[in-house]
Amino acid sequence: MKNLTLVILTSLFSLTIYGQDITGQWNGALKIQGTQMRLVFNVTQSDNGFSSTMDSPDQKAKGIPTTTTSFENSILKITIANAKIEYEGTLGQDNIIVGTFKQGGQSFPMNLSKEKIEKEKLVRPQEPIKPFPYYSEDITFENKKAGINLAGTLTLPNKEGVFPVVILISGSGPQNRDEELLGHKPFLVLSDFLTKNGIAVLRYDDRGIAMSKGDFKTATSADFATDVESAIAYLKTRKEINKNKIGLIGHSEGGLIAPMVASKSKDVAFIVLLAGTGIQGDSLLLLQKKLIEEASGISKEDIQKGQLSNRNVFDIVNKSTSLEQLNSDLTIYFKQLLKDNPNTQKPAEMSDDDFVKLQVKQIASPWMQYVIKYNPAPALEKVKCPVLAVNGEKDLQVPPKENLEAINKALAKGGNKSVTTKELLNLNHLFQECKTGSPDEYATIEQTFSPIALTEILKWLQSQTK
Repeated sequence: MKNLTLVILTSLFSLTIYGQDITGQWNGALKIQGTQMRLVFNVTQSDNGFSSTMDSPDQKAKGIPTTTTSFENSILKITIANAKIEYEGTLGQDNIIVGTFKQGGQSFPMNLSKEKIEKEKLVRPQEPIKPFPYYSEDITFENKKAGINLAGTLTLPNKEGVFPVVILISGSGPQNRDEELLGHKPFLVLSDFLTKNGIAVLRYDDRGIAMSKGDFKTATSADFATDVESAIAYLKTRKEINKNKIGLIGHSEGGLIAPMVASKSKDVAFIVLLAGTGIQGDSLLLLQKKLIEEASGISKEDIQKGQLSNRNVFDIVNKSTSLEQLNSDLTIYFKQLLKDNPNTQKPAEMSDDDFVKLQVKQIASPWMQYVIKYNPAPALEKVKCPVLAVNGEKDLQVPPKENLEAINKALAKGGNKSVTTKELLNLNHLFQECKTGSPDEYATIEQTFSPIALTEILKWLQSQTK
């Protein structure tokens, strides 16, 4: 009997060891702002212990080395120090690891299994599918001032003919020609709609993004304006384009860039500002932060503290006369801020010095400095061509009331009498029909671009190009 018991116990022990084998490929998916990002940990074991690599299939990254890998008492821990990544999960009897992924002070639940995870198919009913009922050509054009080539797509209602055209100018952040973000392709939808209705469209990848050359990280809005000027020069070489009907459509930061170009170029026949800015960048960023935090349920006290802190930072930027002095002043400020507020949220593994350096680097970047200091009014005052300015009623990033009023005021001051401003009900910053307008909703909304907004834009363009 004792021998039988020993055999049973030995068998159970073997099964337990087998069930706790952590080596192999473990698949998981992060859900961030309504989108899915798959991650894979490849765990191996040697005499020296465990090691692993990480794959990110949706970012086309494979074999990313990890810093540490451990597995004790059914708990798997993996870190990637330079990316500030930590994963910790517990292996259960069902061969599922239940755990949490951490990066940059944020935590996301993420379970792992041996089952391969397929990419979720996002429902985007407005996204056009080939073959298109119009002519589409991938093109490149040169920005001679910057010494770079930009890549894009020109769509024409027909291969033969002469057509009015619009150039699409993307919002802030690195964007491809479709202005792709959070599973949406707003510029693809807008381009498709306009081209089907008789208007040619040129959309292009931001410099340094996708097929375009150049350095996005060192560029400012003024640099991006030269890219638009180069797009205009290219269109003037195309026999299919009506040279007297070249217009610009700018979204968000693109709505800041369009007046910069139109104020200096007689080649621009009209401009459309989609959530374009009318107030100075520092004021816009403060207002944007306040509205988004209110929608997120942040307490009034914390919002006020954040407003004061950011106002102080923006004042430092506005007063700066050199990058060296700016870096020094910001470093002193952020160090004092941490000293006065020891509970400031930051990644647990990040030292105070590294945290300060990160804040200074972000604020002192060429793009951020430019945005904080830039006032759109002087450029708007010089715009003489017809203007359509459209905002969503629930836009929390470029609030409609303050910006449409400022745009209208600046254009009127400059004597422009061909101005139309519209606030469209129930639309957010991306011109989606929404509930709150919060950026958290963008990815979860199936609609990419409200048909109401598309129709308003088209009607106005037709009035300018007939």
